[in-house]
Amino acid sequence: MDTTRSGPVDFRLLRPRGPLSSAILQNLSGRNDVDLVAAAKRSIADTDEILVEGDIQLALFVLYALAYGSLSGLDPRREWDADLLAVRSTLERPFETAIRSIVPHHPLPEPSVRGVATTLFALTAGDGGPSLTRFLAKKATREQALEFLILRSIYTLREADPHSWAIPRLTGRAKAALVEIQADEYGGGRADRIHAEIFAKSMRGAGLNDGYGAYADVVPAVTLTALNMMSMFGLNRRLVGAIVGHLAAFEMTSSIPNRLYGDGLRRLGFGEDVTDYFDEHVEADAVHEQIAGRDLAGTLAEDHPELLPDIIFGAAACLAVDGLIAEHVLDCWQDDRSALLTTLTGARR
Repeated sequence: MDTTRSGPVDFRLLRPRGPLSSAILQNLSGRNDVDLVAAAKRSIADTDEILVEGDIQLALFVLYALAYGSLSGLDPRREWDADLLAVRSTLERPFETAIRSIVPHHPLPEPSVRGVATTLFALTAGDGGPSLTRFLAKKATREQALEFLILRSIYTLREADPHSWAIPRLTGRAKAALVEIQADEYGGGRADRIHAEIFAKSMRGAGLNDGYGAYADVVPAVTLTALNMMSMFGLNRRLVGAIVGHLAAFEMTSSIPNRLYGDGLRRLGFGEDVTDYFDEHVEADAVHEQIAGRDLAGTLAEDHPELLPDIIFGAAACLAVDGLIAEHVLDCWQDDRSALLTTLTGARR
């Protein structure tokens, strides 16, 4: 298997998924004079399912990549390009509306550490979405396990980065709690223990390409949606409550699933180089869920009660979008179909 560390994919190699993403990719390459805002408005008007619309989600993915620097070849001077920011804003408004439309209403607790933590733990404990976790642990084939790693790579090779946008936007107790969590995510001073790096090792150990964006062309739109939602929450200061709530739910639903993922990968014969990432998160996230629920989300609500609605919304949005992904993957796997747009053998679905 290939153990060579790969670099991020060049954005010019991405395959457009429609006229909008094509126009944006060409614009970033210096080859297009299309009015991007008008193109974005047309794309929005042409769909009523923005959360699974590949053209729009790829467009947002590339626009956010300018802020992260996550794809090769992007001119860093374009990060603050007024036209690109305008098209991003044009897409974000209906994107946020669509997310809010699928999130169930949850009564707000009192804005206290105890009230918020109790609500978040109840919310995440009551998640009754499709159990991709149990399927991977007990039934998945080796090829499905490889698909799982590919699907996870869109976020996990940049793990923690979307939530880190919140650090300069917080103060006091909440800031200290977020930094504590993120310090662990970034390896506690050890480059080889950065969680994104450990996951890259898992990709290599499974014989997959660990370069960021290497599989952006083959993942379904909803996989891009999950990262785009995090990026939107993190990059918009008005949504700082949502990114905090998202992180809290993310950590609270991580420890047990990662134990089962590791067990499933071992069942299929994968070694420690592949399972290390999941085993690392069993213990780490059992601690993080307490910090995220109480010291981060709870203190933020206590110090800034006006952010409470978005804290609960962000947590619920995390569960809702993760549920969409799990539903898609399980529907495909239970029907003996690939969950990717292109199968690992290269056949286009």
